[in-house]
Amino acid sequence: MVKLSVIVPFYNVQTYAPDTLRSLRANARDDFEFLLVDDRSTDGTAEILQRARKDIPGAKVIVHERNGGLATARNTGLDAADGEYLTFLDGDDWLAPGYFADLVAAAERLECDFVRTDHVQATGRTRTVHRVPHGLRNVALSPRSVILPVDRTTPVDYPYAWAGIYHRRLLDRGLLHFTDGLRTAEDRPWIWRLHREAESFAAVGLLGLFYRRGVASSLTQIGDVRQLDFIRAFDQVVEETSRDADADLLLPKAVRTYCAVMAHHLGSIERFEPAVARTLRTMSANALRRLPAGLLDETLHSLGDRRAALLRRVRRRAGGDPAPAVTPAAASGARA
Repeated sequence: MVKLSVIVPFYNVQTYAPDTLRSLRANARDDFEFLLVDDRSTDGTAEILQRARKDIPGAKVIVHERNGGLATARNTGLDAADGEYLTFLDGDDWLAPGYFADLVAAAERLECDFVRTDHVQATGRTRTVHRVPHGLRNVALSPRSVILPVDRTTPVDYPYAWAGIYHRRLLDRGLLHFTDGLRTAEDRPWIWRLHREAESFAAVGLLGLFYRRGVASSLTQIGDVRQLDFIRAFDQVVEETSRDADADLLLPKAVRTYCAVMAHHLGSIERFEPAVARTLRTMSANALRRLPAGLLDETLHSLGDRRAALLRRVRRRAGGDPAPAVTPAAASGARA
């Protein structure tokens, strides 16, 4: 039986894929499988993956007929996975040797639905440790019990799918798939669903996953229309949380996080193309209008002057005519 399935989407990462693949080889084990999903790369990534299929024990290459984005590529890997446990890696990140063996050992020791881990952020030559925002380690807990408090950073604010390991029973329950087609913030509805609906989780202080930041081709570095999917992602978080039995307790946290992320994007709006920036303002105004008015007022009062001012200014746009939406094709034209 396959003990661990590792799902690794790749899209136009020919510069970094060799490091990723070497680290997978250094983590190979007879009962591990590596599902390498080529999301229809247009550079040399596809050729690199075909060579890796021969070089890495347990490697399988799955090629998309068309580019679908990170969420869709991860779902492809989930559909093909045979492992008792599942985890993720992005195609431009890498691992320390033996990391996956340690991760599986932690999951088996703790016997919970999922385990969340710390990670190392790599920005150029700088290395920074980022920890799961939960102080109690190596103890199985209710995931729902750590969503709050509202005004503190909690595990739902640490959404990275690759920072953890997940038992197959979560897949069987329909809790591990991502919202198809989301191009960014795909892990926000995903982590909220896990914490609302899974039965047990733990945090561990295991280091060994290196998350590469500052990659020019990364979506987090590109100010195009795909970045606006964060609104669709958080709309889903709010909508699903509003149906929860504990909505009165949990919804303020969801709304506050939504507003904080929205303010972040609005506060750095100059990095977006002009047409996308206009659409960001309009979509943000409409999103604020959809939120419960009383809860939104309370949230803005607690966010701090700078972020609250940004959102109040945009909120006033909700009474005006919405600007036309920007399609990916139109955004490409704006770049040209």
